[in-house]
Amino acid sequence: MFRLWARTFKDNRMLRDTVICNDSADTRTHKIFEALEQVCYEFDLGKPIWLDSTIADFKKHNKTRFTADSFIEAIDFDYLEIQVIEED
Repeated sequence: MFRLWARTFKDNRMLRDTVICNDSADTRTHKIFEALEQVCYEFDLGKPIWLDSTIADFKKHNKTRFTADSFIEAIDFDYLEIQVIEED
């Protein structure tokens, strides 16, 4: 079971969150990208751009934040945080 937790924050308060589960036999990378796509669909967001800093944070901590710099359109929150909470 693979689970990814996504949350949006504004002024240090969580606005909304969701957990995406994936039981497929895909690779870890495919599961992460698919989960992020589902999060963006659920939160009605454009897909964020993976910057070097977000990639480094994710590799190191299994968690990263997408700020306004990662999105093409304007966002109404401070950042989107994703975290892997369970891996098979």
